[in-house]
Amino acid sequence: MPKTRLLHALCASAGAVFLAATALLTGSGTAQAALPTPISASTARTYLSSMTATAETHASSYDRDLFPTWITISGTCDTREYVIKRDGSDVVTDSSCKATSGSWSSPYDGVTTTNPSTFDIDHLVPLSEAWDSGAWAWTTAQRQAFANDVTRPQLLAVSASSNRSKGDDDPAEWLPQASYRCTYARAWVQVKHYYGLTVDSAEKSALSSILNGC
Repeated sequence: MPKTRLLHALCASAGAVFLAATALLTGSGTAQAALPTPISASTARTYLSSMTATAETHASSYDRDLFPTWITISGTCDTREYVIKRDGSDVVTDSSCKATSGSWSSPYDGVTTTNPSTFDIDHLVPLSEAWDSGAWAWTTAQRQAFANDVTRPQLLAVSASSNRSKGDDDPAEWLPQASYRCTYARAWVQVKHYYGLTVDSAEKSALSSILNGC
């Protein structure tokens, strides 16, 4: 996606993000896990087939600080707090938007908790993966939008152990538990397609294999 088109798309979605965040964060104080529903497997296969396998570049110049996190989504709630509330069950928050009770289940490995501090907010497409796939050419504002995107299926609450295990790997190198792989592959392709990011040959092969079984 050309830079100007990407920036316009990000700006156009800002109002929708704000309205969704406001509805969630000013609601009854409870929430159910709600990762934005990824595109269908058939759509993901179509998107993936249109992506030419391209070798990754610029890995040596990656710096996480180039992707500012977390930002305020609404009121006193930042991106992490928003996702923690969204992805938990029966979540109650205090006046500063910190979760005080609730339960969480990590889709990557099935680990459950009632202590959200033991969960991380994962970038489904890792920031360094995005950098190597084209984000090196973005502006800081574009990278910030990507790193805090609560509209696409890009951010989710997962166990710290699964997040550490995944690291910066792509689907050719790491996958979540079998029951979540179709969702994961659909989301991965959707995010990469939306942001105009490339895929390498091993990554494309792994995604194709998963999606063909969905």
